Amino acid sequence: MKETLGQVSRAVVGEIVMTDELEAVSSSLYNNQVPKAWAGVGFLSLKPLASWIIDCNDRIEFLENWLSTGTPIKFWFSGFFFPQAFLTGTLQNYARRNNVPIDKVTFDFRMKDTITHEDIKEAPTDGCYIYGLFIEGCKWNYDTHTISESDPKKLFVDLPLMHMAPVVDRKVPETGIYMTPLYRVLSRTGTLSTTGHSTNYVVALELPSTEDQDKWILAGVACMLSLRY
Repeated sequence: MKETLGQVSRAVVGEIVMTDELEAVSSSLYNNQVPKAWAGVGFLSLKPLASWIIDCNDRIEFLENWLSTGTPIKFWFSGFFFPQAFLTGTLQNYARRNNVPIDKVTFDFRMKDTITHEDIKEAPTDGCYIYGLFIEGCKWNYDTHTISESDPKKLFVDLPLMHMAPVVDRKVPETGIYMTPLYRVLSRTGTLSTTGHSTNYVVALELPSTEDQDKWILAGVACMLSLRY
């Protein structure tokens, strides 16, 4: 970004040649779009340039605070460039600390809807607290502590704080949950990267529900880490 912005500034006043690449960057900036030169090496996003810059600064601040003050007691999950690696690392830490095979450890998704991430004062004994997730197609019902029908004219709502707790030999509940896909962006499309992970899909969250899963599947319910604005 620093290099291309400097070159565009010089090209505009005629100090250097305005190449096709620089012209593409200039046009994107004028149209409030993220230049392809930046998006190609940056985080996956569908935001326009102004919102993208805010998001980028928030991510930098999140990581700088981590470096300067130590491991956070809670994690802004939307701020990770590669969230799957963070989840794997959390399972690895638990497996090593408790001397158990990592392939026997899975997450138990515990919703903490009686508090917010701002109320957290210490990290959990095992696992991690995450926040910053959105859900589309339904809402979180704070009275029943389950997902339920969306309110009128509300496409997306925030999910409550979640405790992702590693558990050994855990059995996935057959009822009372909806296996909610979590995506990085709204497009819900992606490809397999060289790591074997999807470039968009992250993980399936087990959200409590009193309805059959088919209802939420037909409604297209899914969680996101980032919106378009």
